[in-house]
Amino acid sequence: MAAVLRRNIEAMRDQRKREEAEATRGERLAARITDFTGSLNFVYLHLLLVGFWVAANLGVIPGVPRFDRTFVILATIASVEAIFLSTFVLISQNRIAALSEKRADLDLQINLLAEYEITQLVKLTTSIAERLDVEAAQDRELEEISQEVAPEAVLNELDSKK
Repeated sequence: MAAVLRRNIEAMRDQRKREEAEATRGERLAARITDFTGSLNFVYLHLLLVGFWVAANLGVIPGVPRFDRTFVILATIASVEAIFLSTFVLISQNRIAALSEKRADLDLQINLLAEYEITQLVKLTTSIAERLDVEAAQDRELEEISQEVAPEAVLNELDSKK
């Protein structure tokens, strides 16, 4: 693996660690809850608890009194649980969306920088070719890629297509 690739991987790992460290206690709690509720262990736990609840209240388990004959308590608990779980999921999604937006901004900046650098290299290569009297193809594409891209113009064009 190339050294520059290793360096980039380490930079990404460091950035993720910083992002995790910047998370508030509530965001970390919401992430842990969301991680658990999105697992099969959560499904198994619910199957076990709801199965016991239903069996007990149908009178199938000897020695266990029926405490929710109409299953109203179970429905209420499930409703409250759904409200809280959906809130935790939304908190986690909002944090992930903010991080994704931050990474997209970085990606855009790197792409714009790379576009600028490539344009400058095309100009330099064309200039060297002219100075050395190397016959270079002066076609429309070469002229186009030697022009600097104005991000605002591209964004305006994209917006006008909507």
